[in-house]
Amino acid sequence: MHNIAQLGTIWVYLAGSPLLGLTLTLCAYTSAFWVYSRCKFSPLANPVAIAIALIVVILKSTGMSYQDYFSGAQFVHFLLGPATVALAIPLARQLPRLRRSFVPLVCGLFTGSVTAIISAVAIIVLMGGSYQLAISIGPKSATTPIAMGVAEKLGGLPALTAVLVIGTGIFGAVIGRFLFNWMRIDSHEVRGFALGVTSHGIGTARAFQVSAEMGAFAGLGMGMNGVLTAFLAPWLIPILINNLSPFISK
Repeated sequence: MHNIAQLGTIWVYLAGSPLLGLTLTLCAYTSAFWVYSRCKFSPLANPVAIAIALIVVILKSTGMSYQDYFSGAQFVHFLLGPATVALAIPLARQLPRLRRSFVPLVCGLFTGSVTAIISAVAIIVLMGGSYQLAISIGPKSATTPIAMGVAEKLGGLPALTAVLVIGTGIFGAVIGRFLFNWMRIDSHEVRGFALGVTSHGIGTARAFQVSAEMGAFAGLGMGMNGVLTAFLAPWLIPILINNLSPFISK
């Protein structure tokens, strides 16, 4: 009973402090990573997906609003920028290989970026999705800030785009290994770059868990695809929607 009373006191203190969101985030990810390690690092036990599910359950069960939670979690959110910039370090170590693979990388980047945008918009439109949904899902393979900015500029829903981006990253990180094995793709360069282009930060994190080489190429793919999507999506998505407009539900 004494221990329960102590936990209650700690919860009351944290509930009125920004530390609560930070504490929940760190505890959720630590627990998720423990599960991930117990599953022998199987991609099916993706720690990001598990951590998100844990936080959702906690917020729902305690009645805490997302705004209160994010007031503390924003400290972790702030570190996304420095962490992304830090990807330049392992990437710099791969510069000789990058120079030799420049043409294939550019071709793969352009093909992957265009395919991600066209397929996402076309599938939503042909399945009877709304105009806003089609716009919101178009830039899903770019990093979250870029994707949200593109969606907002075109009239989409940035919050929905963020969810779709995270879902895309988790899906790619989970099925990537099985898909590469099925296609008999063994090169860490190819695997990493493909994960970075299609699954951005979450795919890149998964690539680093496999090898530094794979992670470096994933970071390159993530960065380059973010820039290319920022240029392509604003004019490519409206073109697709205009051509498919008879199928769109306004």
